[in-house]
Amino acid sequence: MKNKHLIYIYFLTLILFACEKDDICAEGSAVTPLLILTFYDETNPTEKKTVDNLYVVGYNSDNQIVTFASTGEETRDSILVPLRTDVNITKIGFHRDYEIDDNDTPDDTSDDIILGNEDLIDFGYTRSDVYVSRACGFIANYLDLVSNLEEDSDNWILNTEIIKENVENELEAHVKIYH
Repeated sequence: MKNKHLIYIYFLTLILFACEKDDICAEGSAVTPLLILTFYDETNPTEKKTVDNLYVVGYNSDNQIVTFASTGEETRDSILVPLRTDVNITKIGFHRDYEIDDNDTPDDTSDDIILGNEDLIDFGYTRSDVYVSRACGFIANYLDLVSNLEEDSDNWILNTEIIKENVENELEAHVKIYH
């Protein structure tokens, strides 16, 4: 009987001390930062300017739309979007005056058409993986950020300006978008 108690105490001690401090990724630990974009008035570049019915999407390597959970059909002057961690370029589509035409088939989303004016911006960067801890793993920082506005016949975005070349936190805006 005494041996059973010793065995239980041994296993209990083992369980209590088996987990190390860094086996749990603490809340507030570093995470891969999002890109902060702020919209400004082209005619008055120091004034923020909202975008009506803004909807933002990303594109994967096959040029298919990837929706962002943090953006939606809203009027806003700033947004946060994720950058890709598997390649050194992220293509983002910005829809102004966004609407969905459901082709009179509200239950069938396969024939829906996105209306509004979409402008595309490619963001290029160099990824820098930073080790956080055993539990949290690595985060990606993005260095030497550049942007390329794809020109079309009806651009509503007129210009971009990188104001923070390194995306290492979410404390300040990284890019100004003029419209």
